[in-house]
Amino acid sequence: MLAGEMKEHLTGVIIPFWEGMKDAVYGGFYGWMGYDLKVNEKAVKGCILNSRIMWFFSNAYMLLKEEALLEDARHGFAFMKAHCLDREYGGIYWSLRYNGEPEERMKHTYNQAFAIYALSSYYDASGDREALDMAFALFRLIEEKCRDEVGYKESFDRTFREIENDKLSENGVMAGKTMNTLLHVFEAYTELYRVSGDAAVKDRLMWIMDAFADKVYNPELHRQEVFFDAQMNSILDLHSYGHDIETAWLLDRGLEVLGEESYVKKLRPVTKELTARIYETAFDGHSLANECEKGVVDESRVWWVQAETVVGFLNGYEQEPSKLEYLEAAKKVWGFIQEYVVDKRKGGEWFWKVDREGRPIGEEPIVEPWKCPYHNGRMCFEVIRRSRDVAEFA
Repeated sequence: MLAGEMKEHLTGVIIPFWEGMKDAVYGGFYGWMGYDLKVNEKAVKGCILNSRIMWFFSNAYMLLKEEALLEDARHGFAFMKAHCLDREYGGIYWSLRYNGEPEERMKHTYNQAFAIYALSSYYDASGDREALDMAFALFRLIEEKCRDEVGYKESFDRTFREIENDKLSENGVMAGKTMNTLLHVFEAYTELYRVSGDAAVKDRLMWIMDAFADKVYNPELHRQEVFFDAQMNSILDLHSYGHDIETAWLLDRGLEVLGEESYVKKLRPVTKELTARIYETAFDGHSLANECEKGVVDESRVWWVQAETVVGFLNGYEQEPSKLEYLEAAKKVWGFIQEYVVDKRKGGEWFWKVDREGRPIGEEPIVEPWKCPYHNGRMCFEVIRRSRDVAEFA
């Protein structure tokens, strides 16, 4: 039932919505739809948004085998090649104008990582070697220009001179390094290694896993730290519930792809503890709160947090089948999503966030540079794929 409902939602809501955002004139996908469901065809196009949509359609094609979905992914790839990539200094821009001209030329490690993620999946879907070559060029760029001895530097100008990390800093701090960027570099490298088996990528995956276990994970609080200075010292008392449950299953996916037993022994206890802590602390019986800063909980129910919670709890159940409460929690959150987070207005997709009772908060846009089919589409992919091995998900 769960997988069937996910497939129906994927094919009936998410895919048609994002196909409708395709810009047939200037390429890529429109960058903005307001709460009023009106598309701004002249809005800035975030390069992260384009990468994530390209990733989404690549994986939708691999799951459903519909040629139109591969064409949608190819549309995103063509836009990335023609406009997102800086041919002079290398790397992916932050954003573009509606017509593909650069809007903000700064480079961010997070952005490079999502391009690798998208290009790796697109290569798997299409067999286009150029996509894999581009992914490896970005991998080398990150390793040569964005890494120091303790982690990954994040924010740069067009020529890769380091600048303030305002794009990934929040909650009143300016972070030198973030858990969020490290997580998505790991996610991108996992996909690149999955499709290539490259030894250098494997080496970096193991290094990042060590960083999560030894620097990011706080064993006393059973959570991850979020914002760090340049030396990877935590600078804010913040528990990001959504990132912790997302990290738990992404690390487990990395362990599966990596296939190194020593890292399973090192990281699996961490992923189990992250999942347990989120279940005990942030899950209220139907949905997940956003985060807790200095003891104060943000009770908003954010779209991506709910999607990652479904996958994270299902993954926790797979790792520990005795934890039936995780399976039930995933079903409850999916029920909350269906009832309250899905925008049932004609032409809608998902609301950005709702309150604990499911009422939309504010009038946040339905599409903008961070609001995309990456989290909710991936939730559908993961449940459908996992249902092939776990009867309870079917």
